[in-house]
Amino acid sequence: MSTVAGGGHANRKRSLAKTFLWRGIATTDTIVISRIITGSWTEGLAIGIIEVFTKMLLYYFHERAWSTSDWGLGEVDGKEDKLPGEGHANKKRSVAKTFLWRGIATTDTILISRFITGSWTEGLAIGGIEVITKMILYYFHERAWSKSDWGLDDPDAPDVSPAH
Repeated sequence: MSTVAGGGHANRKRSLAKTFLWRGIATTDTIVISRIITGSWTEGLAIGIIEVFTKMLLYYFHERAWSTSDWGLGEVDGKEDKLPGEGHANKKRSVAKTFLWRGIATTDTILISRFITGSWTEGLAIGGIEVITKMILYYFHERAWSKSDWGLDDPDAPDVSPAH
């Protein structure tokens, strides 16, 4: 992990905050799309409620995996005023995270929707629409977080890891 100013790596609190905020945005989107496709608030809510649990777990591990990588940190939107591996995510990192997360999440949505509705057609329709709406929403979610220092490693904090 980086130990220079700004850190650049998300701590667990930041990953959890991002997880909960994103889940609220994404679940609302899922419920609305599911309601439109199925015509049923009951099925839409069931899909959304199940997703709260599966996606929060999947998203947290997605964030923790990304927190181990320096790729796309440091040069923020063409302004290279920091060393590589420190600071906030650039747009390329946000785009890569968007596409990777969407693949994981859409697969989860399709499987849950198929389970609830009993229809692959409805499951695929819900997942297909979500590919578009959620990628747009997630990209803006990532860009908003890239402007915040909250929850990035603090290099001035004492090292209390077991190895030291």
